[in-house]
Amino acid sequence: MLEIIDLKKIYPTGTKALDGISLSVDQPQVIAIIGPSGAGKSTLIRCINRLVEPSSGQILLNETDIAHLGRRELRKARRRMGMIFQEYNLVDRLTVMENVLSGRLGYVSFWRAYRRSFPKADVAAAFELLERVGLKGYHNTRADALSGGQRQRVGIARALMQAPDLLLVDEPTASLDPKTSRQIMRLLTELVQERGTPALVNIHDVALAQAFSDKIIGLRDGRVVFEGVSDQVTEAVLTDIYGEEDWSTTIRKVDDAENGTGPDSTEQKNNGILRESASG
Repeated sequence: MLEIIDLKKIYPTGTKALDGISLSVDQPQVIAIIGPSGAGKSTLIRCINRLVEPSSGQILLNETDIAHLGRRELRKARRRMGMIFQEYNLVDRLTVMENVLSGRLGYVSFWRAYRRSFPKADVAAAFELLERVGLKGYHNTRADALSGGQRQRVGIARALMQAPDLLLVDEPTASLDPKTSRQIMRLLTELVQERGTPALVNIHDVALAQAFSDKIIGLRDGRVVFEGVSDQVTEAVLTDIYGEEDWSTTIRKVDDAENGTGPDSTEQKNNGILRESASG
């Protein structure tokens, strides 16, 4: 689905934001990208859809090299990549339905978009998505009347309206309280399995990454220094990613959850049941 080969981003100041990133995504899964501030997490996400222009390397989405497309071809390719932003990026004066339907702008003519006249099938799909993300009945509510968690759910529905091959998720929980953060990550995990769409999630919260991702990638100084699953994230791994610190509390929380004794144990079990049922 996605293969990144030796991706580099060097800013005019000489700063290397990405220094030869290579990774692949070949199945529907949630991949959490963790690392300290300045490690290149957001730059990586934004280079994939070229909101940030890479300096060199390849970004292959279903064998199409996104990194070397012209402007017109890039517009078409971006329809296949749904972006979910930390700041939500909703149009506050528009309704929830209008914001969700904006995910179809790349598929309709200019005049349809100008008149906000979308095909009936798109409107029906938007209603279904709003119900799925827990916003049934909110279609006529203005975006600026929503809570942070509700706004993020609108952003998720809008991205899925593109029917994307890949979800790019940039700090989806940074502005949310702990409970809402877990709900949003749980929803993303479920949607990835239901729709068969992989998601790359840039996230600061290591515990959330461990609880809800299928794979974790650790970045430091623009390079991949770890790639593995949650139970491979040891104190030594976190020290390698973030630097020296007492990581015992974080590791113990995950160990307790896996043993069924910690506060996250029910979440882990439910997550496991969901993935088993989705896979067969």
